[in-house]
Amino acid sequence: MDRRKLLEETELFVLDMDGTFYLDGQILDGSLDFLAQVERLGKRFVFFTNNSSRSPETYLKRLAGMGCPVLPEQVITSGDVMIQYLKENYPGKRIFLAGTPDLEQNFYQHGILITKDMPDAVVIGFDMTLTYEKLERACTYIRNGADFLATHPDINCPVKDGFIPDCGAICAAVSLSTGKKPRYVGKPCRETVDMVLSLTGARREAVSFVGDRLYTDVKTGVDHGAHGILVLSGETKMEDLERSETVPDAVFADLGEMAELLREMKTL
Repeated sequence: MDRRKLLEETELFVLDMDGTFYLDGQILDGSLDFLAQVERLGKRFVFFTNNSSRSPETYLKRLAGMGCPVLPEQVITSGDVMIQYLKENYPGKRIFLAGTPDLEQNFYQHGILITKDMPDAVVIGFDMTLTYEKLERACTYIRNGADFLATHPDINCPVKDGFIPDCGAICAAVSLSTGKKPRYVGKPCRETVDMVLSLTGARREAVSFVGDRLYTDVKTGVDHGAHGILVLSGETKMEDLERSETVPDAVFADLGEMAELLREMKTL
């Protein structure tokens, strides 16, 4: 689809954070202008990050501290999708969580029963507080029959000087030890799209998922009836497109380039 036409037809932009809107606590050039143009045109945006190491409240504070205050309903994480998934599929069940204190608190606030003993399911998040004990317990419980769930499949998290291991890398270690594969729920899974549509009331065909990863951000849109827009400000480089099975609906250098096209459009 023509890039301009795609932006014109998009009513809701679902924006990734790390590598798309900011990097290492610094808002990327053009990102705030993009939000301003979206609002000027009467369109909407929400942030959706697969990074489950922080709660929505922490992200709200972080964005405000960068000069970008947003409403609570404009921030969604893969941790939120997992909480909804557990409520629907594991009501009253015991969960062993390998996650940060932020994610653990988010689980508690929503009534998820967390245990350190044999659980019904093991949930792996982007655990920046991971210990060998947590890893060993997770593997043992999965080997003994607990279901293996994970918030998102991202292998690396972009930082200023490169990348650090993300949830997918942790799950790879667990899978290698147990022979089991996790059930993911964040981007690019259907549960993420369903949650976004439920919370926003947006029309599926008028939603564009925007991000720097082909296998999560872009794939979410193109695989589930929405759109996927790739920005080259984070993990993915132009040469990666040649060997990717996922083809984005549009490619931009960054949100700033998207803002330039939006600026040319007139309000209704």
